[in-house]
Amino acid sequence: MLLTSILFFVGSTAGVTLYKRIRQPQKISNTKAILETEPQQIATMLSKPDEPQVEKKLQADQEINHYLTISTTSLVLTTVGALVYSPLTLISIPLLIYASSYILNRAYEAITTEHKVSAALVDIIAAVGFMATSYYFATALLYTFYYYSRKLLHKTEDHSRKHLINIFGKQPRSVWIISDNVELEIPFNQLKINDIVVINAGETISIDGVIYSGVANIDQHILTGESQPIEKGIGETVFAGTVVLEGQIQIQVEKTGKETTAAQIGKILEKTADFKASMQSYGEKIIDKGALPTLVVSAVTLPVLGIKSALATLNAGFGYQMRITAPLSMLNFLTIASKNGVLIKDGRSLELLNQVDTVVFDKTGTLTEEQPHVGKIHCCSDIEENELLTYAAAAEYKQTHPIALAILAEVKQRQLNVAPVTQAKYEVGYGIKVNVDAKEIRVGSLRFMEMEGISIPPEMEGLQADGHEQGHSFVFVAFNDQLAGAIELYPTIRSEAKKIITQLKQRGLSIYIISGDHEQPTRQLAQNLGIENYFAETLPEDKANLIAKLQQEGKVVCFVGDGINDSIALKKSQVSISLRGASTVATDTASIILMDSHLNQLDHLFCIAESFNANMKKNLNWSIIPGFMCLGGVFFLNFGIVTTILLYDASLLAGVWNAMSPSLKKRNLGVTH
Repeated sequence: MLLTSILFFVGSTAGVTLYKRIRQPQKISNTKAILETEPQQIATMLSKPDEPQVEKKLQADQEINHYLTISTTSLVLTTVGALVYSPLTLISIPLLIYASSYILNRAYEAITTEHKVSAALVDIIAAVGFMATSYYFATALLYTFYYYSRKLLHKTEDHSRKHLINIFGKQPRSVWIISDNVELEIPFNQLKINDIVVINAGETISIDGVIYSGVANIDQHILTGESQPIEKGIGETVFAGTVVLEGQIQIQVEKTGKETTAAQIGKILEKTADFKASMQSYGEKIIDKGALPTLVVSAVTLPVLGIKSALATLNAGFGYQMRITAPLSMLNFLTIASKNGVLIKDGRSLELLNQVDTVVFDKTGTLTEEQPHVGKIHCCSDIEENELLTYAAAAEYKQTHPIALAILAEVKQRQLNVAPVTQAKYEVGYGIKVNVDAKEIRVGSLRFMEMEGISIPPEMEGLQADGHEQGHSFVFVAFNDQLAGAIELYPTIRSEAKKIITQLKQRGLSIYIISGDHEQPTRQLAQNLGIENYFAETLPEDKANLIAKLQQEGKVVCFVGDGINDSIALKKSQVSISLRGASTVATDTASIILMDSHLNQLDHLFCIAESFNANMKKNLNWSIIPGFMCLGGVFFLNFGIVTTILLYDASLLAGVWNAMSPSLKKRNLGVTH
C-alpha cells in the first residue's frame, strides 16, 4: 500500500507540474507585430478560395469517416461477441489493427520529423497493449470515441465556420433594377456598376452603393453592431447585408458580389476561422507535454501493479481533450464577436487581449470626433454672433468637410435661416468667396484673408495664437473688404470616451494618449478623461517608437487608432484595434475592427476575451482533473481499462459541452445588439 501511495504521488506530481506549466501565461516578446504580413494576407483573403486546401480538407473528412466506420463496426462485433457469439470478437481483430494505422502514422511522424514524444504515441501504445491483453472491446471503444471526437470537431468547425461566414455572405439569386423608367428583374450576377437597384421594406440590401432615390430605416447591426436602425436618404452610403425595415429606396451600385464590404468581411472571417488550426496546435502542444509524464507513470506502475493497471494509467490523458475543445471555443467566440459588430481578423488577438496591461489611444479620430464644434464666436464692431454665423454657414452650405459641418450644425442648433448663395468661388485649402444679399462674403483661414487683402487686427491674431495653444482652430469671416469676426472651433470629445476610459481603468489597465497636438490641449484632454499618461507633439512615424518603448518596459500593449496614419503603430502593438468601421475593412491594418466606428464596444471586447479565457481554463480543467481521478482510481480503487476509458470519454464530452456553451446558451457576453 505504501508503494502504491508513492506511485500515486509520483504520478500526481507529474500531473501538477504539467498543469502549472500549462497554466503559466506565455511571455510575449517585443514582436515585429502579429500583423507584419497583413496586407498580403488581406490580398489572399479577397482572392479565390484555396481549392487545394478545400480538397485537402474534404479528403481529411473522408478519412475520418472511413476510420470511424471501421472502429464502429469493430465495436459492434466485440460487443456482440462478448454477449452472444464469441467468434465475432476474433473477426474484429483485423479491423482494430487496421483502425490503428491512422494513429500509428501520426505517432511515427511526430518521432521522425518533430523528434518528440506525442500523444499519438501514448494512444498507439495503449491500443496495442489493450489488444495484447485481449481487451478488444476496450480497444474498439477507444478507437470509436477517438474517431468520433475528431469527426465532431470537423463537423462543428464546418458549422461554426459556415455560420460565421454566412453572417455576411448572403446574396440573392435576382434583383430588381430601374431601366428606362421600368422595373426589371435580372440575375444577381448580371448586375453592373451604376445600375439602379430597387429595395423594398423587409428586403436585404445585396450591394454596396449610394441611395439614388427615397428614404429608409436601415438595420445595419450585422455590420456595425448598432442597436438602433439608421434613417438614410439620397446621397448616403448603404452596405450589402443590411436590411431595409421601412421605406423604399433606389440604390446606385458601387460594388457587387465579392467586392462588397460584406463579402470582404466574409473572406476575412474565413481566414480568421483558419486560426482554429493554430488553436488545435496549441491543444496538441499541451497534450504532447503530458505524453512523456504519462508514459513514465505507466512504466513505473507496470512492475508494481501489473500490465493492466499500467495500461489503465495511459488513459489519464492529461490535457488530451484540449486538441478538440480549444479550437471549438475559439470558433464560438469569434462567432459571438462578429454577430455584435466586432470583426476579429486575427484570432490570436482574442487570446492576447487577456495579457494586455496597457491601452494606448491615438487622440485625433479616436478619443475625439473628426468633426469639431463651435466654441466661441469673436465679432468685430457692431456685428452680432448670429449674423456672422449665418453668413459663414451660407458660404459653407454645400461643403462636406468637418469645419463646414461644425458651422452648419451650430446654425441648426440655433435654428437660424441660411440665405441663398448667388455666386461662389472656392480657394482650395484656404477658403471660399460667395455673394449673399449683395454682400461679398469671405470665409477661410488667416492666410486666405491676407491673400484677399483683408486687414487682421492684432487682438484677433492674439486670440488665434492663444487658441492654437489650446488645440483650437479659427475660421475668419469677412463682409466685403472688412473682417467681420472669427469662429473658434473646439475638438469634440467622443461622448462615450470618458465612460470607456473609466471601464478600462476598473480593469486595472494603464491608459496612455498619443497625440500630434501641442502639449496643452493633449494634457487638457487627458485631464478631462482621467488619463495620467500622455505623449504630445508626436509625429506619425514616432508613434511606433513609443509603442516599442512601452514594450521594452515589459508592457503588453493594445493600440487603439483610426487606421489612417496609425498603421505603423497598429502593426507594432501586440493587439491593434481600429475604429474606421465597415467602409475600410479590407484595407485596415488593425487586427480587430469595431464596426460601428465608436468606442462603445471596446469594454465589451475585453469582456469577450475575458470570457474566452475563462472558457479555455475550464477546458483545461476538464482535461486535467479527470487525469488525477484516473490515477487515483487505478492506485486506490482498482480501476480497470474500461473504467478509465469511460472516465476519459465522459470528461471529453464535458469539455466539448463547455467549449460550445457560449453558443448553446446564446450568451452575448455583455455585448449589446
